[in-house]
Amino acid sequence: MKEKNTYTTIRPARGVIGILVVIFLFQETVNAQTMNIHSQTAQQELATLGAGCFWCVEAIFQRVEGVLEVKSGYSGGQVKNPSYQEVCTGKTGHAEVCQIVFDPGVISYARLLDIFWKTHDPTTLNQQGNDVGTQYRSVIFYHTEAQKRTALAMKDSLNAAGVWERPVVTEITPYDTFYPAEAYHDNYYNSNRTKPYCTYVITPKVKKLDQVLESYPK
Repeated sequence: MKEKNTYTTIRPARGVIGILVVIFLFQETVNAQTMNIHSQTAQQELATLGAGCFWCVEAIFQRVEGVLEVKSGYSGGQVKNPSYQEVCTGKTGHAEVCQIVFDPGVISYARLLDIFWKTHDPTTLNQQGNDVGTQYRSVIFYHTEAQKRTALAMKDSLNAAGVWERPVVTEITPYDTFYPAEAYHDNYYNSNRTKPYCTYVITPKVKKLDQVLESYPK
């Protein structure tokens, strides 16, 4: 009887140990997966840029290697969750921008800004072509101090070199909030290439992008 009691006492202990081993192995698997997710996230950075109509900016950066995602929206204003119609009045303070997710291992922030400056006119205050208003201002919303230093240094260099006849007026300001634009703005150029605005405004910018990309060392 004593041997039986001892045997029955040990079995639950082994069962408990087995459960603990399973829990430990499961936790290690979760930790490994979490570390992998963190590693992938570390390879992504954000850039928030405004260069006139966000349909143009989206079309340009969708075609840049190393850019993972582009989303149109609104930043820099005082009204929460503004609509497109409200922003178009110029009274909310927002700029039409694109929030760009990119892989810094493929394309640097400086290269993104180089493309940004070369595919719009950064010397016209609150205007890009026939699009006029503060919502169309040239603006960089920096996410880190490193982005701020890069943007300011590049702007100073462009002005010192006299790349344009007029000085660069691009606003460089800290990022605060990004409000995603309505879904019908997503992938606008690719879905509406035959519309007049796309044909006469966006397509020339995309062709300009091709020239800019070709100018970079292979």
